[in-house]
Amino acid sequence: MTTSTQQNPVQRLLIVMPSPLGDAVMAMPTVRALRHLYGQACITALVRDSTRPVLESCPWVDRVVTIRTRRRGLLDGQRTRPVVLARRLAAGRFDMAVLLPNSFRTALLARMAGIPRRVGYDRDGRGFLLTDRLLPRRDRGGFIPVPTRDYYLGIARYLGAIDPDPTLELFTRPDHDARADQILTDAGFEPSGAKRLVLVSPGANYGDAKMWHSDRFAAVAQRCVHEFGLVVAVTGAPSERQILDRVLAATRAPILDLLRLGVDLTLIKSVIRRSSLVVTNDTGPRHMAAAFNVPVVTIFGPTDPAWTSIDFAHERQVRVDVFCGPCQKKKCPLDHRCMTQISPEMVLDQVVALLGENRPAVALSQPPIPLDRS
Repeated sequence: MTTSTQQNPVQRLLIVMPSPLGDAVMAMPTVRALRHLYGQACITALVRDSTRPVLESCPWVDRVVTIRTRRRGLLDGQRTRPVVLARRLAAGRFDMAVLLPNSFRTALLARMAGIPRRVGYDRDGRGFLLTDRLLPRRDRGGFIPVPTRDYYLGIARYLGAIDPDPTLELFTRPDHDARADQILTDAGFEPSGAKRLVLVSPGANYGDAKMWHSDRFAAVAQRCVHEFGLVVAVTGAPSERQILDRVLAATRAPILDLLRLGVDLTLIKSVIRRSSLVVTNDTGPRHMAAAFNVPVVTIFGPTDPAWTSIDFAHERQVRVDVFCGPCQKKKCPLDHRCMTQISPEMVLDQVVALLGENRPAVALSQPPIPLDRS
C-alpha cells in the first residue's frame, strides 16, 4: 500500500531493530542500504538495550534510542512504559518508520508516536497500522522460508534500493579492541602471537533444542588444544553461565572463560575479530563471525538453515537429516536426535578444513592428527 507521504522527502528516519542478537546482525545490510537511500536524512535506530552493542560505532546511524528491558509489556514482550516511549519518539518528529520486527507492538508504537509513514510486513494482524504493507511469501497458508537477512532487505528494495549489498558487517572501537586485547593477554593469549584462537559458543537463547550437548563442545575444545596447539575460549551470555560451566567441567584442557574474564557483548565483537575460527550453535556469534569475515562452524539441530542463510563462504554447517526435522521447536518432544546424532568428529572435520583453508603464514604448532572415529 502506498500513500501520498511517499512523495515527501525523508529527513528523519526511524529504524526499529529486531531484538534477537543474530537477527540484529542480519539487519545490518538493510541499515546500510537505507543509509545509501537516504543519505541526507538523520537516521535513528530503536533497539533493545541487550543488543545495542551491535550498533556500536555503526557509521550508518546518527542516533540510537535504547529500550530498557524490564517486565512484560508493549515492545517485544517487555514493559517499557509504551506511552512514555511513544512520547519520546514523537519528539523526534520522524517522517517515516521502518519496522523490521514483525510484531503488532512495534507497529502500534510507531502509530502512537504519530509517525506518518510506517513501513513493514503485514504480519501479526498489524496491517491496518501500516501505511506501506509488504506481503510475506506464503504457500497453502504457511510462510515460505526466506533468509532473515534477505527478508529485511526486501523492505529496502521496496523503498528503492537497487541490488543492495547483502554482506554482513559490524564495527568496533579502537579502545574496545585494546581492552579486549589486554584481557586476552592477561589470560595467556597474545593476540599478535603465533598461536590461533578458536571461540566456542555453546549457548542459544532460542531454547534448549537448539543447543548441541555441552560434553561434545568440550570434546571439540579439548582436541583443538591438545592435538592442534590452538588456544580455545568459551563465551556466552550471563544467563548461560551454567552451560559454560558444564563445558569447562567436561574438559581437561585449559580453556579461557571469557564471561568470567569480563568480556561482554561489546567486547566479544573485538574478540571475534581476533579469532581464527568460531564454533557455535545457530545463534548470534555465528552471524557476528560472518560480519567480521571470521570462519565459522555452525551446528544445526531443530532450526531450518533456510531461515537464516547468510551465504558466507567461510561457513561450514553441520547437521543431520531426521524424520522429525527441522521442527523449529524450542523444546524437543522426542529424543533430540537431530543433535545427538552429531558427533564431535563431524564438527572437528569442519574445524580442520576451515583452519586449513585459512592457514596464516605461521602453521599449526603440530601436524594435524587423524581423527579417531572409534
